[in-house]
Amino acid sequence: MTIYLDNCSFNRPFDDQSQPRVRLEAEAKLWLQESVRRGAVGLAWSYILDYENEANPFDERRTTIAKWKRYARVDVEESPQVLRTAGALENIGLKAKDALHLACAIAAGCDYFVTTDDRLLKRDADVPGVRVVDPTALMREGSL
Repeated sequence: MTIYLDNCSFNRPFDDQSQPRVRLEAEAKLWLQESVRRGAVGLAWSYILDYENEANPFDERRTTIAKWKRYARVDVEESPQVLRTAGALENIGLKAKDALHLACAIAAGCDYFVTTDDRLLKRDADVPGVRVVDPTALMREGSL
């Protein structure tokens, strides 16, 4: 199984943990990362993850997230196919950066695109080639 964690997921442990949903998603995301570290799950990375993470104004977050690139089994670069897929996703109403992340996950052959973004989670049925889930979904499904 291969997963793609978007920037929302990578940043979840840094969010205010006073809300139960945020705390549960943060714990689930950390569990997924431990599964990646153990080799039980493959991680996909992309140029758009690099781009967005470099724009992160918080040094600790940016540095911590960037270290996960070394665990990636695949690192998707921009290509005509990625841009075509992203364009098709934009045509169904996704924002450009979200479409690029999803296009990279599809290009990497990911089984799951993991996000905490409610707008993206609601679009799961509209996205061909990858399941869009929140970090807790894989725990509930018992997929690992």
